Amino acid sequence: MERYILIIGTFDTKVEELNFIRDQIFSRSQKVRTLDTGILQPSPPFVDISNETVAAAGGKSLQELVHQRDRGQAVAVMARGAAKVTRELFDQGEILGIISLGGGSGTVIGTSAMRTVPVGIPKVMVSSMASGNIRPYVGTSDITMMYSVVDISGLNRISKRILRNAAAAVCGMVEGREESVSPDRPLIATTMFGVTTPCVTEAKKILEEKGFEVLVFHANGPGGMAMEQLIGEGQIQAVLDITTTELPDELLGGKGSAGPHRLEKAGEMGIPQVVVPGAMDMVNYFPDAVPPQFRDRLLYQHNPATYLMRTSVKENRQLGEIMAQKLSRAKGPTVIYIPLGGVSAIDAPGQPFFDPEANRAFVEALKRNLPSRILVMEKALHINDPSFARELAQALLKLLKG
Repeated sequence: MERYILIIGTFDTKVEELNFIRDQIFSRSQKVRTLDTGILQPSPPFVDISNETVAAAGGKSLQELVHQRDRGQAVAVMARGAAKVTRELFDQGEILGIISLGGGSGTVIGTSAMRTVPVGIPKVMVSSMASGNIRPYVGTSDITMMYSVVDISGLNRISKRILRNAAAAVCGMVEGREESVSPDRPLIATTMFGVTTPCVTEAKKILEEKGFEVLVFHANGPGGMAMEQLIGEGQIQAVLDITTTELPDELLGGKGSAGPHRLEKAGEMGIPQVVVPGAMDMVNYFPDAVPPQFRDRLLYQHNPATYLMRTSVKENRQLGEIMAQKLSRAKGPTVIYIPLGGVSAIDAPGQPFFDPEANRAFVEALKRNLPSRILVMEKALHINDPSFARELAQALLKLLKG
């Protein structure tokens, strides 16, 4: 089976630039296939996957898109089609890497296709949008965004340099890939924040000594989303979810929300999980983005870019109910560990967020709403006590043994 680098782009408006990238990849002895997402005219005969094929995969005929003259709908259809075709090609074992270029619409289409293939497959997006907020394009994927500097409108001394670098980048990634990934070390996912680092570090050390490979995700929103995605892809064998701070951010509009489905995939997949309410005492805000209704609350400046707000008794009660609702649906073995001495580095005697009453409200609501089959272990320890971390690691190892 021939394997190749897939080039995605609008061959009606960017044919010169796309052909330049194709030739650059050919010059590095890599095979190429091209996929056309333009709609202004039929695909050139040298294109491998026509825009008619892409449009049909997106649910419309190319003629319909041309006659309707609705740019927004056309972009949406071609993005769906490109994503579907790309994933089918990947599933057939054909794609080594992906490269695309474009402005606003081209970036939406190209990255929609890239996000359908797993982490580790080279993905390079040359975009005039890459110097702004790229989260809507990248999501939780490992897309490499390269700023085009000049608009992608013809070839010139600057655009040639950028496109040549992009082609070299995707070729280098393909050439440097591992031929096979050895599964001899099972993967465990864990979550960490600065205020839970000692706990995660100690638990990780124990698990690695037992032969596991531990992936640490920063519980800052994208980190939790990335972990949930990898769990859903079946790449993770167990989860030590020490830092569930993204739940209060979702509840109270913080900058670290991982969306409404955080803490759900491990349960859906039925894999073992040990869960801790790590850093549930706080919500993260940019200094100039603390909501008006919270400006008289207890705020702590974590760093110049982050203010932390202490969660209240009422909010902790809500969070306990939310966690219980999510974990009650778990199909696999689940244990919750509660560090009664505090859930973060600043939730301890003498620290600004120490509030046993708020923490107690969380625990009571959690236990009240959980089914009896899910064990809640309360420990008179602080989350960053090494002995607490050791208990977490041993509990997960026990679940893994069945």
